[in-house]
Amino acid sequence: MTLTLFGALAVLAVASGVLVFVVDSMARATFSLLVSFLAVAGMVLMTGLAYLGTVIVLMMIIEMVVMAVFMVMYMMNPAGLMPMSMFHNTRGAAVICALVFAGLTAGAVLVDWPERRGARPDDPTLALGEALMEGHMLTMMTLGVTLFATIVATVVLATGWGRYDRFGDDLDAARADDRAGGGVGR
Repeated sequence: MTLTLFGALAVLAVASGVLVFVVDSMARATFSLLVSFLAVAGMVLMTGLAYLGTVIVLMMIIEMVVMAVFMVMYMMNPAGLMPMSMFHNTRGAAVICALVFAGLTAGAVLVDWPERRGARPDDPTLALGEALMEGHMLTMMTLGVTLFATIVATVVLATGWGRYDRFGDDLDAARADDRAGGGVGR
């Protein structure tokens, strides 16, 4: 059962990764990439690395949703859904990809993998945190929460009024007090 699920996630990761280059819009490519990353996160979770898998899930969902939001806001075509070419220098990219794949495959097959020394730790997440951060784990956790709170506070405080305050409660543009000025048709 575990091997079947791992194989299904691997196929899903590769297939949705290929879809990134097959679909004809940036929004569809973004969500195809999200599916690929989530499948990889599922495989990481299956290897027993719960913390790392959870971080991948959270990071990729937030990153891809933010990217989709920015596409809706700033792309010239509506929401990144208009057909467009996703290919640039296809021959060069294919050569580079083939060389990188061959190198990584050779490395995985030809390298003499080390044997495990010692017993598996009781809490792999704690062991990973201590290996990465040594005694600074609490500091880094506090810093992460502080940075997140700062980002949220900055977005909230960026403007003193919301989108409905611009034209008033009834959104009547003819008699609205538009504090922003300018706009379409003015």
